[in-house]
Amino acid sequence: MPIEHRSDLLPYIFSPVSDDAKKPVPLVLFLHGARDRGNDLNVLLKWGLPRFVNESSSLPYVFAAPQLPEGQTWIDRESDVIALLDNLITSQPIDPSRVILSGFSLGTAGAWHIAASHPSRFAGLVAVSGRAPKTLEASQLAALKNIPIQIFQGGKDEKLPIEDAQHIVDTLRELGGTVDFTVLPEGDHFIADEVYSDPKLQQWLISQSRRNIPLVV
Repeated sequence: MPIEHRSDLLPYIFSPVSDDAKKPVPLVLFLHGARDRGNDLNVLLKWGLPRFVNESSSLPYVFAAPQLPEGQTWIDRESDVIALLDNLITSQPIDPSRVILSGFSLGTAGAWHIAASHPSRFAGLVAVSGRAPKTLEASQLAALKNIPIQIFQGGKDEKLPIEDAQHIVDTLRELGGTVDFTVLPEGDHFIADEVYSDPKLQQWLISQSRRNIPLVV
């Protein structure tokens, strides 16, 4: 799909849904990793989910990926991410009960935090090569139990111990959450291309839905 460069409280790349969409569609909101911070949106297109979207001829969801300035984190800009979400819902044919939040590395930490802080806004969470912030309180983790979660990690990722991810998985499952944890045995930290191009994950992105969610604007 063609990628547009847009500006809001944060600059972002955007891809609309197919022109033949006849009803509201899902939104996939992606938060990038630390090395893609800056003021050049083109760096987001070099790999991972943004590249997959850019190279796909047609996708059944709206896609957006904001960019952080150097030195900032997604937790710093939480309110701006939510404001972008609200603006997209009001301006695009998006089903607010089918919003998926995904992150890579630094973006995963942001996705965990934002989803835990606004659990009624998201139908699913995809966490790639990143850990949940240790600042998350037990009540925030409990709020995630109703959000289906996909976690992906490389078996040879030197930045992230498998045990850390497994602890979060176990905690959420004990709370009654639905969590799938996939380890790519030969993968290092940079597994995003393989993860996001998987047809099973792409199908999962459009299969999740939260019901009876009021439109928040």
